[in-house]
Amino acid sequence: MHLLQQDIGPEYFCLERDEILERIAARREELAGQLLILCHHYQQQDLFQFADLTGDSLKLAKEAAAISDREFLIFCGVHFMAESADILAASHQKVLLPHLQAGCPMADMASVAAVSHAYDELLRVGIAADRHDILPVTYVNSSAAIKAFVGGLGGSVCTSSNGEQVLQWAIDNGEKVFFFPDEHLGRNSAAALGVPDNEVLLWRRGEPLGGNSVAALQQARVLLWDGYCEVHMRFLPDHVRRWRLRDPDIKIIAHPECSRDVVSIADIYGSTETIIAAVKESAPGSKWAIATEENLVQRLQRDYPDKDIHLLAPTSCQCTTMDCNQPVNLLWLLDTLAAGEIKNQISVDSATAELAARSLEQMLAIC
Repeated sequence: MHLLQQDIGPEYFCLERDEILERIAARREELAGQLLILCHHYQQQDLFQFADLTGDSLKLAKEAAAISDREFLIFCGVHFMAESADILAASHQKVLLPHLQAGCPMADMASVAAVSHAYDELLRVGIAADRHDILPVTYVNSSAAIKAFVGGLGGSVCTSSNGEQVLQWAIDNGEKVFFFPDEHLGRNSAAALGVPDNEVLLWRRGEPLGGNSVAALQQARVLLWDGYCEVHMRFLPDHVRRWRLRDPDIKIIAHPECSRDVVSIADIYGSTETIIAAVKESAPGSKWAIATEENLVQRLQRDYPDKDIHLLAPTSCQCTTMDCNQPVNLLWLLDTLAAGEIKNQISVDSATAELAARSLEQMLAIC
C-alpha cells in the first residue's frame, strides 16, 4: 500500500478530546444527508459511537452500498475494507478513510507478485498443468489486487464466518486449493471439514516451492499461505488452560484467525459477529474469555454488564493499524467535506474492481 500522508493541519492536534468529539457530532449532523460513517468492531469507542453502520468489513461494505443516496462513505477501518466498499459501492459514491496509513499487515503479506510467482513454481515442477487447476481462495482481509487475481482464476473470496463453506466448494471444484493470506483461518476451516493434516501444506513466503518437496506438494489438497494476524497470534494455548484452571465454568471463544492450537481447545470459534451473538444470547451471569481484538471485548463488557467477560490474553491485544484512525482524523475529514474538499479517497481502478467483484460474487453464489 503506497499512499501519501494526509495533510491534516497541526492545529487539530492542539484540540482537547471533548472538543473533538463535540465538533464531530456537530459536523455529522450538518452533513447527515450526504454521508454514512461506517465503523468496524475493532475501532475504539470514541469513533464507534458516531457510526451509522457497524459490523465486520464485508457486512459494512454491502450495507453501505445498499444506501445509495449517500455520496460519501467514511470507513473507519483499514485499507482493504475501504477497497471492498469502493468495489461494491455505486459509481457516484466515494469511499474515504480517516487515516491513509490504516492498513492490515496480514493483507500486505500476500502480494500479487508473490502469489503469482508461487503459481509459476507449482506449474514449473508439474504440480498442475494450468493455473486454473489450482483454485484460489482469498480471505476478505486481502487487497483488491489479490481479490482480482482470485477472480481472474475463477476463485472466491471468503470471510471468517463462511470460510468452511467456501473451502469445501473449492475442494470440490479444484484439483488443489491455494488459500491466502491467513494460514490460520485456512487451517481451522480445513480441520473443521475433516481434511487430513497430511493433505494440508504450508507455503512459506520467500522459500523455493514454499519450503516443500515436490512429493509433499503432490500429496497436498490444500496449500496455505503463511500469512497471519499479529493480534490473534498473541493468544496462546496456555491462556486457555489458565482460565480453565481459574474458573471451570468459563467459556472460551476464539476468532478463527487464532492458531489451530488455540481454536482446537476453545469451546466455540467464529467471526466477530459469531462472538457478539454468542455473548448476547448467553444467560445473565455467564462467563467468557474471548480471543479477539480488545476493543471488541471492551465493548462487550460495556454492553453486557450482567455477564463476566474477559480478554483471553493477560496483555494488550489491540490492532495498532486500525487504531491509526483517531477521532481527530475523523473530525479533519468531516471539516474538509464541509469545506467542499474530498480527501483520503480510496478508489480501485475499474479493471481491478471488475475482477475483484467476480471473486466476491462467487462467494455470494456459494453461500
